Amino acid sequence: MARGERIEFDGAAAVAVDGGGGPGGSGEPGGAAGAAPAAVKSAVRTVVLLEHFAARPGLHSLAEIQHDLDLPKSSLYMLLRTLVNLGWVETDATGTRYGIGVRALLVGSSYIDGDEVVAAARPTLDRLSEDTTETIHLARMDGRSVVYLATRQSQHYLRPFTRVGRRLPVHSTALGKALLATHTDDEVRALLPRRLDAVTEHTVTDREQLIEELAAVREQGYAVDREENTLGLRCFGVAVPYRTPARDAVSCSVPVARLTADHEEAIKAALFAARDRLSVVARRM
Repeated sequence: MARGERIEFDGAAAVAVDGGGGPGGSGEPGGAAGAAPAAVKSAVRTVVLLEHFAARPGLHSLAEIQHDLDLPKSSLYMLLRTLVNLGWVETDATGTRYGIGVRALLVGSSYIDGDEVVAAARPTLDRLSEDTTETIHLARMDGRSVVYLATRQSQHYLRPFTRVGRRLPVHSTALGKALLATHTDDEVRALLPRRLDAVTEHTVTDREQLIEELAAVREQGYAVDREENTLGLRCFGVAVPYRTPARDAVSCSVPVARLTADHEEAIKAALFAARDRLSVVARRM
């Protein structure tokens, strides 16, 4: 990673530097107006490494990690050993395979525990779960992804697997599309590439086609994931407009095999009611 190299964290750009130097060249205040913020190279590598582990559960060899991240092997090894000593990375009994450590869980949990919106949303999510009997999610937009902040499991035997902290593409989820619809078309174009990754055979992979769909989302007030993220699962999502553009959304996921026209209408009505309650509560904070 060379000095001045531009990197991205899920759509957020930064410039990696070694440190030192004058204004605008080392991460110090005073850089050119409109320039991407400078970042210390070692800090960038640490974050990239931890996010790499977070996206790939399990243990991985040094060679695997080096191949995936294209970092100097000696520097990567020293970084891994430092993070192992600090508890952010764990190893197997041989000390040759690495994975995310328990301290990452502590930090992630503290984010959820300290978030006022998550705390305020709990009664509404409980009621939405009771009203629909289906799986409920509260998620936040983070770059080109949405991240689950809270979930309520379905009361049915046939139900999707979900967990807090799960990260999904913004373009393939009802949650993400509901949030994208609160942005302008130009903002969506700036955020997403022309060709989008296909998660399933139903995923919309053309950005302009997605933008056309977002116009309908704005008009009807909700977004739909039609097996675009998980085959056999349909999801309905609404943005919570306590700020503009919205950053949080609520969704309801239901297996296609159990979805009837009446059930769909009941889910939409319950989501609208939950959105309105959450908007009022969040604006008071």
